[in-house]
Amino acid sequence: MSKSRKNKINYLKVLAFLAIVIILAYGTFDVVTKLILRNSQSISDDSNALLTYEAQIPDDKVINIVAIGDTLCHSQNFKDAYDSSTGIYDFSPMFKYVTKYFENATVAVGNLEATLAGPSRGYSGYPTFNTPEHLAIDLKELGLDVMTTANNHTLDLGFSGLESTLTYLDDAGLEHTGSARNQAEQDKVLIKNLNGIKTAFLAFTYGTNGIPVPSGKEFCVNLIDKDLIKSKIDQAKSEGAELICVSMHWGDEYHTSPNDTQIDLAEFLIKNDVQVILGCHPHVLEPMEMKTVTMEDGSTKTGFVIYSMGNFFSAQTFANTRNTLILNVQVRKDGETGKITIDNATYTPIYVFDNTTGGNPNNNGNDRYELLDIENIISEYEAGTGNWNKTMYDLAKTELDRTVKILGPEIFNNTSK
Repeated sequence: MSKSRKNKINYLKVLAFLAIVIILAYGTFDVVTKLILRNSQSISDDSNALLTYEAQIPDDKVINIVAIGDTLCHSQNFKDAYDSSTGIYDFSPMFKYVTKYFENATVAVGNLEATLAGPSRGYSGYPTFNTPEHLAIDLKELGLDVMTTANNHTLDLGFSGLESTLTYLDDAGLEHTGSARNQAEQDKVLIKNLNGIKTAFLAFTYGTNGIPVPSGKEFCVNLIDKDLIKSKIDQAKSEGAELICVSMHWGDEYHTSPNDTQIDLAEFLIKNDVQVILGCHPHVLEPMEMKTVTMEDGSTKTGFVIYSMGNFFSAQTFANTRNTLILNVQVRKDGETGKITIDNATYTPIYVFDNTTGGNPNNNGNDRYELLDIENIISEYEAGTGNWNKTMYDLAKTELDRTVKILGPEIFNNTSK
């Protein structure tokens, strides 16, 4: 009940009390009745007006941002994806256990840490990635909407590889941010109207593996620079963005904690009105949190940050590189005030499984790499459903524990529990 309505009810109680006092004092209802009728009518009119006003207040707008980490395609991955009967590199079998987690996304965002330079350049893995372009189609069919393209492999095949990558993404129907084919493209900010919330997507990288940005084409990739970042954020706000989501390619590889630079940049972004920060690059998971920063005037601002989402898939075997997640960030726009808040940030722990030596009884042997829903494996095994064996159950338990310890607790209504 609104405060104003409570006040009106309390006012009626006061009138009733006064009426009793007057009746006891004067022994008549005439004056009291007129007073109550006149004020009751006024209150009734005010209440009707209040109800009309409340009926006109728009409902809250809620969106669900689904996010994944690096799609890092090594030669083992694309060789496994090759279908000799069709001549197509089909990555979709790898995603069969996780497709359902993209169905309720208002928007799904991932990082393309690869170049799609086309078959004429020869497909390759580390250290210079040229991934089969069919990956873009499979990511779109999985449910991705936006791919960030500012990372240390953006220029693996030079500027022409960058151009080709963006063209293949366009052909697959995937929007992108972080790199550009020309200055006009760089000058644009990707803003999407998501269920009535104008949302801007930006992406920046610490560098390009020592490959120099071509002279005269400084527009081609967004490097981490506070002046550039602030100018793009300001542009997004000037173009009506209410929610700003920034993907940052940063941090130390294989470290499960953020470094000082990440923490400093996260504070900088939040101070400049970024509400969602998605970290990539370390190849392993790093913690997430609701981070509050104090402004110079003593006020505070809060934003969500996950310092690293790990590899969504890869062929890496270093410690923790197979642990990943599908992140869900629920954002709310208050219908009355327009204020944007983070309702919750939850995740589905995923494990990149290499079936080289077998182990998954559900695998017919054709698919080497699979993204396993480890919580589902645990629940089905314990319930006696599905077809998981003790080996897969023990693996799922171990990797779930590892994932949760690194990421920390899920966030609900700005408080962890």
